[in-house]
Amino acid sequence: MAGGGMAALGVKKERAAEYKGRMTLAVAMACLVAAVGGSIFGYDIGISGGVTSMDPFLEKFFPVVFRRKNSGHQNNYCKYDNQGLSAFTSSLYLAGLVSSLVASPVTRNYGRRASIVCGGISFLIGAILNVAAVNLEMLILGRIMLGVGIGFGNQGVPLYLSEMAPAHLRGGLNMMFQLATTLGIFTANMVNYGTQNLKPWGWRLSLGLAAAPALLMTVGGLLLPETPNSLIERGRAEEGRRILERIRGTADVDAEFMDMSEASELANTIKNPFRNILEPRNRPQLVMAVCMPAFQILTGINSILFYAPVLFQTMGFGASASLYSSVITGAVLFLSTLISIATVDRLGRRKLLISGGIQMIVCQVIVAVILGVKFGTDKQLSRSYSIVVVVVICLFVMAFGWSWGPLGWTVPSEIFPLETRSAGQSITVAVNLFFTFVIAQAFLSMLCAFKFGIFLFFAAWITVMTVFVYVFLPETKGVPIEEMVLLWRKHWFWKKVMPDMPLEDGWGEGGGERADNKGH
Repeated sequence: MAGGGMAALGVKKERAAEYKGRMTLAVAMACLVAAVGGSIFGYDIGISGGVTSMDPFLEKFFPVVFRRKNSGHQNNYCKYDNQGLSAFTSSLYLAGLVSSLVASPVTRNYGRRASIVCGGISFLIGAILNVAAVNLEMLILGRIMLGVGIGFGNQGVPLYLSEMAPAHLRGGLNMMFQLATTLGIFTANMVNYGTQNLKPWGWRLSLGLAAAPALLMTVGGLLLPETPNSLIERGRAEEGRRILERIRGTADVDAEFMDMSEASELANTIKNPFRNILEPRNRPQLVMAVCMPAFQILTGINSILFYAPVLFQTMGFGASASLYSSVITGAVLFLSTLISIATVDRLGRRKLLISGGIQMIVCQVIVAVILGVKFGTDKQLSRSYSIVVVVVICLFVMAFGWSWGPLGWTVPSEIFPLETRSAGQSITVAVNLFFTFVIAQAFLSMLCAFKFGIFLFFAAWITVMTVFVYVFLPETKGVPIEEMVLLWRKHWFWKKVMPDMPLEDGWGEGGGERADNKGH
């Protein structure tokens, strides 16, 4: 374990103003290839909802649901309430949760690229099993292998992007992961819309096409350069500096290299990152690593993305209309992520999270009111109200796309010191996948039980998380990733939680106006 005093801090002074470098082609290409991992994550989210609404798929694997869906006497909210069907969707995320914990030591000891390659290979195996599935067991096994890929990919890709990006562009480049995720969701919706009429094998094509980005991710991972942070942490400082000079486009990288070296010096004294992350000085980062991904899922977005066709069919849309509506929401999510990429490093994380939260609350309440007044267990929405519901859901998805969608990953990936970064990312991924699993498994039953109240349930959680950001999250815009540890000591709340520690250059508790930032 690290000793006390200055050594325990890692980075001892602020050097951000001395950082040199620019956006280079090397960074652009590396981030583009790495972010393909996000497209597979998004494809798997989007594809399951469309496939589970296709009659040939249901008839083969879930005949009970198939008969209930086509019965005119079943409660509209409960047609798809089946734990086996939920397990088809949720098994992927349970496997991802477990594998993300395995991926942490791989990412730390063998590099970020190793996790990306492992994720790509697992995705390939899962896609092959799914496209060839002849029974439910084979189908679920394929989903589990896809989950293993998600655990490794979500561990390695956000860290890779954060560490490769220049500090002043980190927010936008890190969001390449979320942009690729939303593109994957949109692509899945388009594929489902096109394969629904290819009976009886259209669902196999939908599931099998996940192999294409998986192959790209695997090959790209083998060709990518490793991050300087990882190389320095693993004792390859000279190689790390060469890569840093290449990706920054300049030989003047002394300040950034010094920050990385100091952080690495501490990182190498930490033998158990998971135990170290529980120490009081890491308490703010741990809280964010748990709360940010949990809140991201508790917006209710995954319920809409997983089950968009099912949800729209529940509201009375026909099969083609429901898939078409899910294509629209997928397109909105993709386009709104571009807004976040363009504004995150100018407006900052807090403004986007808070404003997005407010818009999502309003949208959830409006949908709940419309369904509560105009839709019931045995009646359909009129055409005009159906259009209103789709528009409001699109506005909800839009708000998520430029706020909690990308930032739920970006903030946790950029706040950890090097010695706990792989463990912190692992916790972030595990928490995200745990809540994703719970919501995926429970949503159809919750929809049957809560009916329109399910939207009010999610609105209440969005209220909680918006307040949380306002009170507890400092603005991380423009703060170099290796100096992030210094930010918490200036925040009005977290400086009371963290132990006293001597700092340089005016960063201490009595550091004048530079210690006066309350993070608001």
